[in-house]
Amino acid sequence: PAMHTEPAQRIEIVIESPLQERLCRALDRAGVTGYTVLPVLGGRGRSGSWTREGQVSLAAGMVTVLCITRKERADAVLEAAFAVLETHRGVVSVSECSVVRDERF
Repeated sequence: PAMHTEPAQRIEIVIESPLQERLCRALDRAGVTGYTVLPVLGGRGRSGSWTREGQVSLAAGMVTVLCITRKERADAVLEAAFAVLETHRGVVSVSECSVVRDERF
């Protein structure tokens, strides 16, 4: 039989490393039950290209915080993210996804 899936929202937040803890606390307060933090190795944006190795310190780098949440919680998650990102560099993307074992989200 086919695996049963449920719709969800995948929210990816690329943010400066020093803001990671602040963002994660905001996500906790917004009811996010889990997230994953990934190092960003480099990229290109309005400021040009950069690499993690080219940074003076890792604190000057970027991380991606990835969370998957139910659709009804997505607005609260985005509000929490934007409260942290308001005056800092960062990118937020939202996409629809399907999850298995939706009780975990």
